[in-house]
Amino acid sequence: MILLRLYLRTLVLLGSEARLGWMLAIANVLLAAAQFAEPVLFGRIIDALAGSQTKGAPPAWSDLAPLLGGWVGFGLFTILCGALIALHADRLAHRRRHYVMTAYFEHLLQLPLSYHGGTHSGRLLKVMITGSDALWWLWLGFFREHLAAFVSLLVLLPLSMFMNWRLGLLLIVLCVIFAGLTALVIRKAEAGQTAVERHYSDLAERASDALGNVALVQSFSRVEAEVVGIRDVVSKLLGAQMPVLSWWALTAVLTRASTTITMLAIFIVGISLYIQGLTTIGEIVTFTSFAGLLVGRLEQAVGFANRIFMDAPRLREFFDVADTVPSVRDRPDAIDPGRVRGLVEFKDVSFSYDGKRPAVADITFTALPGETIALVGATGAGKSTALALLHRVFDPQSGSVRIDGMDIRAIKLAALRRNIGVVFQEVLVLNRSIAENLLVGKPDATEQEMRDAAARAQALDFIDRNPEGLQANAGERGRHLSGGERQRIAIARALLKNPPILILDEATSALDATTETKVQMALDEVMKDRTTFVIAHRLSTVRKATRILVFENARVVESGTFEELVARNGLFATMAKAQFLVEEQKPKQITAAAEA
Repeated sequence: MILLRLYLRTLVLLGSEARLGWMLAIANVLLAAAQFAEPVLFGRIIDALAGSQTKGAPPAWSDLAPLLGGWVGFGLFTILCGALIALHADRLAHRRRHYVMTAYFEHLLQLPLSYHGGTHSGRLLKVMITGSDALWWLWLGFFREHLAAFVSLLVLLPLSMFMNWRLGLLLIVLCVIFAGLTALVIRKAEAGQTAVERHYSDLAERASDALGNVALVQSFSRVEAEVVGIRDVVSKLLGAQMPVLSWWALTAVLTRASTTITMLAIFIVGISLYIQGLTTIGEIVTFTSFAGLLVGRLEQAVGFANRIFMDAPRLREFFDVADTVPSVRDRPDAIDPGRVRGLVEFKDVSFSYDGKRPAVADITFTALPGETIALVGATGAGKSTALALLHRVFDPQSGSVRIDGMDIRAIKLAALRRNIGVVFQEVLVLNRSIAENLLVGKPDATEQEMRDAAARAQALDFIDRNPEGLQANAGERGRHLSGGERQRIAIARALLKNPPILILDEATSALDATTETKVQMALDEVMKDRTTFVIAHRLSTVRKATRILVFENARVVESGTFEELVARNGLFATMAKAQFLVEEQKPKQITAAAEA
């Protein structure tokens, strides 16, 4: 029943193509019904020939012509109907496959970063490809073979009982035995196939991980170790796969044996009934053809059961991801406020990743439009988490974050993030041209706008040094660029977006001193008339901040300007002294002794 529900869900995904699906289904029913005409007509012709032979006279064409004509008519219908079904089933399956794959990809991109942080991208890619392939095959198989096969079984068995209940009962008994053995095999192999698919996911995840970090693998001479790891996964995969293959090999043997057994049983029982005058030669021939059809349809049914059984774990993985409801999503009444002014308010905001230890606790502050707010503190103090709540990577468990007086959960996600520009500490660059990476910030930007943004981010010099200029490829994860070049591309992208709220997460961390000075000047310029949040460990970069928030153990413990915080001689002053930004104050007694 679980497999049946899974299969029915694949049919529901036909969506807007459901009308064509119904037409193909009706065509399959007609095709299945027409295919039974051939053995029935064949049996009638045999009876006509046998009857004329008994009378010692040649058969009359007037008796055979309608039978032969009907045979030809049904034959042409099955050929034409089969061709049309195959043509439209192929097109339908391919269209829906591409649609579902695209929808799945869109769904993945909308899932929150917390989800992606706990699920490997290689696994998600594998699920997308194998899941859509499984759906494609099931759609194609359903309209090409499976529906006709099941309809044939539903029509064949009652029809055989109507024609000769004794031979029909024999077919039903053989069918029940065969179906029972197949169900036993499916039950035995089910757990094994789930384990196999899990190993395939592990294989995709490990291979993707190694390829994505090939520089690490090579620099630490890990090639052999990674290959050994892959071999270990493959070995476990084969260990789980072999028992499943053994069960399906047994099914193949049973299927072949059933052909011989069914034919032999029909002949033996048929001859016995003929001797008793309970059947005719034509009926024996008809039931022999029925037996061939039955075995063929049962083989298709077994093939269907085998394939859906093999694909079931892939489909479950696919649907599990597709059914994942994003923890951060638009409310039904969410609005698009357009471009905001940039008033940001945190009110008693708390958030925890694990529900035990707070990542931020009771954060309260206000940033007026145009202000620059710096967040400083030790690693893990809660700075990045606080700003992640601002652009809704997560939602706070308590408290609220507001922009221009509106709770950000009442703003559409796309509109919120359109108003916020982020330069991440870990620079994210697509494996596309530099121009395409810049257009992420503003899809309709002109080349001149891109060059202006690059110039302000001190990126235009290295772009122009490349013969391909803006069309130069950045490489996978920006590997064709240096760390500083990637950082400047990210800054240029944010400048091009020109948002009213800007988040700089260690935006100058990968730059040398000379370039950092130039970029800092550009950032000082673009910070004007926009609310800017700066996460920094190097306190020299936040001297001009309107206000500095000092984080410790998920809380804001100090707040003020650079000079105010140094004067307080608290945590911030200690950090500044450690970075040689302020001089140590001499103890009063030593100073007095020196003066004496």
